[in-house]
Amino acid sequence: MGRPPLWSPTQEDYSRIFREQNPWHQSGSVPEALAPAVERPLAKQLWHRVLREEPSRFQLVLGPRRVGKTTAMYQTVRHLLASGIPPRRLWWLRLDHPLLIPLSLDALVRFVAQTAKATPEEPVFLFLDELAYATDWDLWLKTFYDERRPLRIVATSSSTAALRNRRMESGVGRWEEQYLAPYLLTEFLDLASRPVALGADSDLAGAITNAVSGTTDLSGLAELRTRFLLTGGFPELLIPLTSASPDAAGEELQLLHAQRTLRSDAVERALYKDIPQAFGLDRPMVLERLLYVLAGQITGVLSPNKICESLDGLSQPTFDRYLSYLERAFLVFTLPNFSPTEKGVQKRGRKLYFVDGAVRNAALQRGSAPKQDSVEMGHLLENAAASHLHALSQQAQVRLFHWRHGGDEVDLVYNHPESPLAFEISLSPNHSRAGLRAFVSRFPRFKGRCYMVSEVDHAIPPEADRDSIGTLPLDMFLVVVGKQAESQLLRRLL
Repeated sequence: MGRPPLWSPTQEDYSRIFREQNPWHQSGSVPEALAPAVERPLAKQLWHRVLREEPSRFQLVLGPRRVGKTTAMYQTVRHLLASGIPPRRLWWLRLDHPLLIPLSLDALVRFVAQTAKATPEEPVFLFLDELAYATDWDLWLKTFYDERRPLRIVATSSSTAALRNRRMESGVGRWEEQYLAPYLLTEFLDLASRPVALGADSDLAGAITNAVSGTTDLSGLAELRTRFLLTGGFPELLIPLTSASPDAAGEELQLLHAQRTLRSDAVERALYKDIPQAFGLDRPMVLERLLYVLAGQITGVLSPNKICESLDGLSQPTFDRYLSYLERAFLVFTLPNFSPTEKGVQKRGRKLYFVDGAVRNAALQRGSAPKQDSVEMGHLLENAAASHLHALSQQAQVRLFHWRHGGDEVDLVYNHPESPLAFEISLSPNHSRAGLRAFVSRFPRFKGRCYMVSEVDHAIPPEADRDSIGTLPLDMFLVVVGKQAESQLLRRLL
C-alpha cells in the first residue's frame, strides 16, 4: 500500500484560498495594489464587452508575460463593481494555485455558481487567471457555453499553454481572443505625459494620409523613443521612465534592472516553465541556445540549414518545432515572403522579429550597448516598426509579410484587402528605394501606397515623389500605427 499523504487540504483551506483571491467579497473593492489607476486600452473597455448580452462570448486575454494581462482583469473587476454588479457575483480563480491545479474546472465552476446563486438573469462573472493550468480547459469552456450555464468568463493565459493541442473548433462562436501586446510608443508617450494628437481612421492608409497632411508636432521624441526601445513595452518597467530623466549612471542602472527582469521572467520562465509544461519539452537548454542564435539574426531572413549547423546538427523538423514554440510563447514572430496568392506564400524565406526588441537585448545582456552601434540600433528600429505593425495586424486581422525577390526586398507588406501598404525601414533617409520600385512594378495595386520610413523631419506624400513613394518620419509611423491598433481594439470590443 502506498503511503498516505502527509497533508490533505481541508474545506477551510479552500475557503481561505477563495477569500484571499476575492478580497472584494469582504471589502467591496479591488485593492489598488492589484488594480492600479493607470489602465491600458484593453482594461478601459473590456468590461463593456463582458456586460454585453449579444453576442455573448467568453473572453480570452493572451499575450507575452508581464504585459499586464492579470492587471487588466483586476481592473475589469473594478469597473464591474463600479457599474453596480454585486461583489458576490464576481469571482476570481487563480488556476495555477497548487491546491486548485488538481481540481477539475467543472467542479470549481459548479461550486462558484452555486455559492453565488447564479441565474440567467444574474450570472456570475468568473475570472480565470492562468486558464491553461486547468485540464481540458477548451472542452470545458465549450461545455459551459453550449449548456448555457449562467456564466460570463474572462480568462488569461501566459504564452504557449493556451495553445496546447487546442481543438480550434471548440472556440468558434464561443470565445474571443484578445491579444495584449507590449506597450506601443503611443501608450508610453501618454504615460510620460507627452501625448501626440494624431487620430485613427477606418484603415491605416487613411490614418497615414491624414498624418502626412497634418501639422502635428513630433519633435523631441527621439530620446524618449530610445529609452522606450531599450527598456521594452512592459508596464512595471516603463513607469519609472516617466519620472524625471536620471543621469547617465542612473539610466544605466534602470536599464540593467529592466533587462535582468525580462531575462528572468519573460525569457527564462517561457523557456523553462511555459514551453516544457505545454509541450513536454525535455531539452529546454537547446531551445535557449536557439533563442540566442535568433537574437543575433533579428530582422534577418532565416536560414534553417545554417542555424541547425550552428546548433550541433539540430534537425530541420526539430528547428521548425522549436521555432513554433517560441512564436507561441509570444517571444518572436516570423513573416512569410509576400505572394498575391495563398498558394504562392512559402514557409521558407521567413523573416524574424522579436515581439519586443528589448526581450532580445535582455536575452543577450546587451545593456545600453546598442546606443553606440548604429547597425544594431537600425535593427532595433526596424524591429520596433515591425512589432507595432504586427500588433495592429492582430487587432485588424490583416496579414503581414515581407518581400524578397532576387536582390530586391521590402521590409514590411501590410496586405489590407482594399488599402494595402508597403514600408521600407531605415535609419538613413538616403536608403535605396530600388526594392520599393521593383515591388510596385511587380504588384501595381501598391502604387502610391509605398513609404520609406526613416529618421527624417518631414513627411512627403507619395504623389509628391516621381516614383510615387512617400516618406514618413519614424516617430510618425510608430505613433500612427499605435493609434490605429488602439482604435481597432476598441472596434472589436464595442
